[in-house]
Amino acid sequence: MCGRFSLAGSVDVYADYFSVERVALESLTPSWNIAPTDRVAVVAEHDQVRALGTMRWGLVPHWQPVETAKDPTSLRLERGQINARAETVANRPAFRDSFRRKRCLIPADGFYEWELRIGRKVPHWIFRADGYPLGFAGIWASWRHPDSGEWLRSCAIVTTAAVGPIARLHDRMPVALVPEVWDAWLDRDQRDPDAAAGLLQPIQDDLWMTVEVGQAVNSVKNNGPECRQPVVH
Repeated sequence: MCGRFSLAGSVDVYADYFSVERVALESLTPSWNIAPTDRVAVVAEHDQVRALGTMRWGLVPHWQPVETAKDPTSLRLERGQINARAETVANRPAFRDSFRRKRCLIPADGFYEWELRIGRKVPHWIFRADGYPLGFAGIWASWRHPDSGEWLRSCAIVTTAAVGPIARLHDRMPVALVPEVWDAWLDRDQRDPDAAAGLLQPIQDDLWMTVEVGQAVNSVKNNGPECRQPVVH
């Protein structure tokens, strides 16, 4: 599961780290508490050029009926569409077309997970121990409103079974891909689902760090550095 994450650096930082050739946005608004339906930074291939832009977090497949998606600015998305399970992403109708042809990287500084502890949920900030950004495996889709003609581009994060220190907090985690597979993952000419599944290679377990943080992140109204502030016991 990945329901909240953070991206608080500058465009240049992520464009350089992900070897982006074209930046399709002027700046990134720092966010320490990104939530479903927010716009998120996305690295994807367009016309064989690696580009950094933004999409809405919560994938809407191209065939979504207008009866349940009447306005691109006010879609009510099922929570399951923010994440796609690695075990079923190749076959689930909502995701399979995107998995074959529209894969992306979703940059993040880290993400949050909640540990159930004596009847209450305790938030934790999860990040790379070496300080580098994460590149979540993602898929994206384009949906066009049949009346207005407006386009909505949206994405979902691929998740897998939790490992290392994350496993004690939750049974799922986002797939943070190793840089060695980024080129192949983004290649839109690679349409074999079995080959794409083989690219879901996460960073090594010992790179993960978890830190207990305060309750600020529990509310989407809070979106500052305090969301990642460690708790001192």
